[in-house]
Amino acid sequence: MSRAGGILRWRRASALRSSLPSGALAGERPPSGAVLFSGNKRLLSTAKTEPQICIVGSGPAGFYTAQHLLKHHKLAQVDIYEKLPVPFGLVRFGVAPDHPEVKNVINTFTQTAHSDRCSFYGNVTVGKDVTVEELQKAYHAVVLSYGAEDNRTLGIPGEDLAGVYTARAFVGWYNGLPENRDLKPDLSSETAVVLGHGNVALDVARILLSPLEILQKTDITEDALTALARSKVKRVCLIGRRGPLQVAFTIKELREMINLPSARPFLDPADFKDLGEAVKDLPRPRKRLTELMAKTALEEPGEVVSGRWLSASKEWSLKFLCSPLEVLPTADGKQARAIRLAATRLEGSGDTAKAVPTGDTEDVMSGLILSSIGYRSLPIDPAVPFDPKRGVIPNQSGRVLGAPGLYCSGWVKRGPTGVIITTMNDSFDTAQSVLEDLQSGALDFPDAKEGFGSVRSILQSRRIRPVSFSDWEKIDAAEVARGKLAGKPREKIVDPKEMLELIGP
Repeated sequence: MSRAGGILRWRRASALRSSLPSGALAGERPPSGAVLFSGNKRLLSTAKTEPQICIVGSGPAGFYTAQHLLKHHKLAQVDIYEKLPVPFGLVRFGVAPDHPEVKNVINTFTQTAHSDRCSFYGNVTVGKDVTVEELQKAYHAVVLSYGAEDNRTLGIPGEDLAGVYTARAFVGWYNGLPENRDLKPDLSSETAVVLGHGNVALDVARILLSPLEILQKTDITEDALTALARSKVKRVCLIGRRGPLQVAFTIKELREMINLPSARPFLDPADFKDLGEAVKDLPRPRKRLTELMAKTALEEPGEVVSGRWLSASKEWSLKFLCSPLEVLPTADGKQARAIRLAATRLEGSGDTAKAVPTGDTEDVMSGLILSSIGYRSLPIDPAVPFDPKRGVIPNQSGRVLGAPGLYCSGWVKRGPTGVIITTMNDSFDTAQSVLEDLQSGALDFPDAKEGFGSVRSILQSRRIRPVSFSDWEKIDAAEVARGKLAGKPREKIVDPKEMLELIGP
């Protein structure tokens, strides 16, 4: 189509905008050479001077990548695609409900989404509704920031028994992730076992043991709150393959567990008695963490009785040097009743120490077993290189190897490690690679690309209705209104169909 024809079609579409369904043309931009009059402002848009960049995934990696691109290239047009109708990824669905301060980053992401050079398209599954190759034809650069949507498996007998859950699914359930809304975990066991010594493991334990009056003031889902009110869990045992010097949780998370008013910690002093010399040479964060564990383990009984745990009706413990061997079933073979552990010893020292079985075993009785041994990314599209062993897209500084114009950021780039600030720095690094390639001519820029203009027609032909950021703000307002009635910050809507109905036609 000629440029003149494109401009005419765009003007006609603009004239008809009011007669189309809300959001049908969300984020539409004029084609190359179109002149747009708005009040006294006259804007000239020329595709040849506007790099069209697409980001797949609207979690921290996606938004931080967009933020850096928009800040450092004053003409860049950035479109963010998300498979769910709602944005923010793990900030919404991974951060614990009793950590509202961590979710404040959503305010920054919202500012980014409100930029007139940024558009959000939710309810679009890349790799299914539109392929990566189709995106590459429409954009100068495509950045894959879709995170780690799977979990590592234990690979042991009994892992599929009722009563065994991944921490990822459990966290998704209490945080309102649509795919986990029907989990219905069985909380009838008095003892819960959490396999793993990371922050997610402590999050899961804390939610299981927290007083209801604390959780009732958070954005935890209504179903989760109802289930936890009926929970019989009194003890949580967190089990790790290695020792105290190798735990992956942070001191902040540990301190929160220690300060839980309803649960007393049980740490074995024997686990810490021979660490004196090793602790001296540790980096300061690791040293402080280890000293806090040791101090907690060595609390005198009198201090416990007269102090903060006087009214504690629940308890939690850290168990070291144990590796899961098998989940043991009940007599009917359907439900978990215990987990068999292999005792381990360490070979080497520090973070690189390896756990080696000693030959001894131990059974821990529990009908609720939660595996928190890590997340895992999945391949998104056959056209994208993927390393299944490492669970990442092979890349150098975010540039996908062997695929010019394709980039990655976040967990799918480096693996599921680190905190939000780690992801921020990682995403800025990828965004910088995109900017360098735009400047150097490594991309087919400044050749014209249509961006969402061409993707929209693909989605319409496949009957996919993208959700705009303003659509999301309708969902957000409804959630906040429902939460207000219950005395909560929000009541999350967990069914995508209900979300789309709320937006309207």
